[in-house]
Amino acid sequence: MTSFEEDETEETATCLHMTFYHPCQQDKMMFRCLNFCKREQVRADETAKFGRDSNVCHYNLVDTRVSRIQFSLQFYRKLNSSEFCFEIKNMSKKTKLTVDQTELGYLNKIDLPWKCIICFGDYQILAEIQEGEAMDYFETHLHLAKVPILQETCLPSLQPIPEKGIFPSLSPSHDKRPIEIDENESC
Repeated sequence: MTSFEEDETEETATCLHMTFYHPCQQDKMMFRCLNFCKREQVRADETAKFGRDSNVCHYNLVDTRVSRIQFSLQFYRKLNSSEFCFEIKNMSKKTKLTVDQTELGYLNKIDLPWKCIICFGDYQILAEIQEGEAMDYFETHLHLAKVPILQETCLPSLQPIPEKGIFPSLSPSHDKRPIEIDENESC
């Protein structure tokens, strides 16, 4: 046997990709202490903490409106399963944390979905979990978004708008003929 054949199989680590956005990130540079575009290993028994206090939080947000510890992420394996997951816990007494549409108060926690948006204050974080096999550690890979993760969406009008721009209820003829509209038109 060659040494190559005797080498242990390399495990891939579960990786948590996080894309950060804040509307004032250019001016206030609140993400300047985060290590973007480089994977970092975190031991499985450590809790990944995000917040203002650099003595406690490995992921430091330089903003006085952020709590000392804003939220934490705990890596774990589901019972009777080989699936690895993350649990997110709101550590802020002042600010609610939203994971997709679920609002978390102080010390509330939930399983982090495989792909979700985490919000608090004006902060938006897209979190995506990439599966791996390693049990002793996971990785984080941070990215910076140049545009908002949550875009304002234009809700469709409840009443169809005719191509001529005149609402049927406002037209003098009160004709009840169907109005043709293009359903592919954007708002």
